[in-house]
Amino acid sequence: MKALCTRILLLVVIPAIVVIAAFCLLSATGLNARGNPGAMESRLASALQRWAIPRGFRELNNPMQATPELLVEARRHFADHCASCHGNDGSGTTEMGQKLYPRVPDMRLAQTQNLSDGEIYYIIENGVRFTGMPAWGTGGTTDHDTWHLVLFIRHLPKMTDEDIQDMKEHNPRGPAEMKEEEMENEFLNEPSAAGGRAKSHSHERRN
Repeated sequence: MKALCTRILLLVVIPAIVVIAAFCLLSATGLNARGNPGAMESRLASALQRWAIPRGFRELNNPMQATPELLVEARRHFADHCASCHGNDGSGTTEMGQKLYPRVPDMRLAQTQNLSDGEIYYIIENGVRFTGMPAWGTGGTTDHDTWHLVLFIRHLPKMTDEDIQDMKEHNPRGPAEMKEEEMENEFLNEPSAAGGRAKSHSHERRN
């Protein structure tokens, strides 16, 4: 009976403390996202995030094996879908990533690498509420693309310059880049331009 009362008390007191702390924080800072989260806020958010992941997911192990071919596929998927916020190297040092609140974490570090496979999978699949992390999957446990990304995230500390260069070829292109490429293609496909190039590169044989 005493244990039950203690558990009920904790279930009431802890949420109340969180609500009061959040109210005090908002009263002091408003909804401004310019500042960096404090150490206490970061620890509390991290603890709540892990606590909120169902135990069944926390205990999952990745059913996929990291083959070279699979890592290439996952790397290019990450470059196309995730690098805008997380960066090709997973550091989070992108314009978007550093303007979110909380800031996008460096996934090469212990904060991410110490998570279980299932926890990383759950975060990718379901997103994180009150952050910029969207839900990319349907919520199940058998999304192969998500498990591939988990393998790639484990691989981030071992990234090479060649890996990064390959990812740049698969990053989403902005309107300005697409327009520039279109103009280049138009120039290269113009008959006059082609003729001019052919003439400038021709070598007449002289007697």
